[in-house]
Amino acid sequence: MKLPEQVTRLGFVIAVIVAVVLLLRFVILPESLFSARPHQAAAVEREMAKPLRHAGVAVCRECHEEQFELKYSGKHRNIGCENCHGPAANHAADENAAKPRLPRERESCLACHGYDSSRPNGFPQVDPLAHKPRKKCVSCHDPHDPVPPKVPTECTGCHGRIEHTKAMSTHALLPCASCHAVDERHMTEPRLALPTKPDSREVCGRCHVPGATDPASSKVTVDMAAHGGTYVCWECHYAHLPEGRK
Repeated sequence: MKLPEQVTRLGFVIAVIVAVVLLLRFVILPESLFSARPHQAAAVEREMAKPLRHAGVAVCRECHEEQFELKYSGKHRNIGCENCHGPAANHAADENAAKPRLPRERESCLACHGYDSSRPNGFPQVDPLAHKPRKKCVSCHDPHDPVPPKVPTECTGCHGRIEHTKAMSTHALLPCASCHAVDERHMTEPRLALPTKPDSREVCGRCHVPGATDPASSKVTVDMAAHGGTYVCWECHYAHLPEGRK
């Protein structure tokens, strides 16, 4: 049975199109258009061609054993030497030709320890405007073991930003310990012994219920049985600035 001429022509056109596509795909167009492997290989080669800039902790330790042991036993044990001192490969190759930088300015420490609300609770942070603004951090803290020479006795030593907020509120004269129970370990290991938060309405009720006898009793009183249902007070009121949220 002879196929109609139209079908033959259509088949021929389809065969030409398929042939052109295959020719383009496998002969003319480069493989990099269809695969990531050439790009990955080129990227690896490009990075490997760059000169080494970092020496690594093991190389630093060869000459600076004392500083390494101090750092390894302290709070900065997981911080690489070059995080603060900069790339040291040239210094390792010739100690007199290139000297690592000595981060004496406050900005170096504040890059990690300046107040940032996104950091984890308990992470050591300071308000740079409130915490000894005219002193260099290294004048009190050894960067290799940054334990303060004197353990802070006041919450404001680390929580200056919260203190600033509380100072503008009706709770300005309220001691932190009136709402928070603070383990002594918190002063030296803040993340291992976090202060407690009020877990019941009775904590606020000591001052804010009608007829409260607490010396710090407030003029703002509420009926705890009718106000707020089962919510803990601080879920609606920010305790450091209670008048700032409705």
